[in-house]
Amino acid sequence: MIINSKMYAQILKQSFDQYFDVSINTWIEFAKYFEIVSFEKETIIKHDNTKEKFFYFILTGSAGVFVWGKNDLVCLDITFEKNFFCDYMSILAKQVSPIQTMSIEKSEMLRMTRDNFYKLSQKQIGQKILRIAAEASFIDKQQQQIELLTKTASERYQILLLKIPQLFQRIPQKYIASYLGITPQSLSRLRKTSK
Repeated sequence: MIINSKMYAQILKQSFDQYFDVSINTWIEFAKYFEIVSFEKETIIKHDNTKEKFFYFILTGSAGVFVWGKNDLVCLDITFEKNFFCDYMSILAKQVSPIQTMSIEKSEMLRMTRDNFYKLSQKQIGQKILRIAAEASFIDKQQQQIELLTKTASERYQILLLKIPQLFQRIPQKYIASYLGITPQSLSRLRKTSK
């Protein structure tokens, strides 16, 4: 469904004002590249070993980035509303990747085609917006890796709860445990000892 650019431009602007302040007209132009899509809970958005076709901005809900481990999915990232989301590795490298993306909750997103993503990246303002989105994603992933290597499971759990207080009301425990790098049983023990 084609979107009302002005309405969604305001949401995009509010999400990015903390990084840089540009006019609403800039965001209206940016929003024209999107369409609105909805996903039911736990819908695969991009299958593993395929090429990413879209770039998303989550309006409501959440989504995850996964890879297949030996026996099950491993959660690499969880993204919530007011953030960009996709298989960045595939979209930037223009290649297939082992990453699978999935809606974790029922979600509504703005979706931009890969072709429009590349067209936008040729414009000065598009370069700036996409660069900031990529930088924010990189910083989050670096912080997650540092925490995984330097913090205990209990400390990582507490950090995650501070960032997302309603985490357990929104995200299934199996994904939270995988994201933290622990088993669901270990997470259950952590929850009991933290109460």
